[in-house]
Amino acid sequence: MKLKTQIVALVTLSAFAGAAFAQQALKPEEMIKIRKSGYSFMAWNMGKIKAQVVDAPQSYNKDQVLAAARVIAATANSGMGALYGPGTDKEVNGEKTRVKAEFFQQREEVGKLAQAFNREANELAKVAESGDPAAIKAQFGKTGETCKACHDKFRND
Repeated sequence: MKLKTQIVALVTLSAFAGAAFAQQALKPEEMIKIRKSGYSFMAWNMGKIKAQVVDAPQSYNKDQVLAAARVIAATANSGMGALYGPGTDKEVNGEKTRVKAEFFQQREEVGKLAQAFNREANELAKVAESGDPAAIKAQFGKTGETCKACHDKFRND
């Protein structure tokens, strides 16, 4: 039993060390590129939900909305904060960013906004499971508000 516990601990520690090494191995321009891709993918999925519960509810497809909501929640919970490393506050090797310098100086506020977004994104996925377009539309609005709160404070136009 003790050996099994030690093996589990070793595997867990190795996984964390591997993840930390993978993050350290990224160059600042790679971090910027990856985080922009993540946010673009979330935006595309937000657009898919908006098209079906706001713009054209007659085209509502529960499976598509649920898949999009799950992608948004998964991306929100993926640890993208690790992609805001040193040197990613400005353009690097042609990779542009719209993040304001205040983002890197106000980590506590950033954390609050990120937690709010994660909470609302998770709730969007949960509500999407219900299949109720009106409830999804309401939660979609709440999720979008958390995106906007961060953009208003920490993103250059």
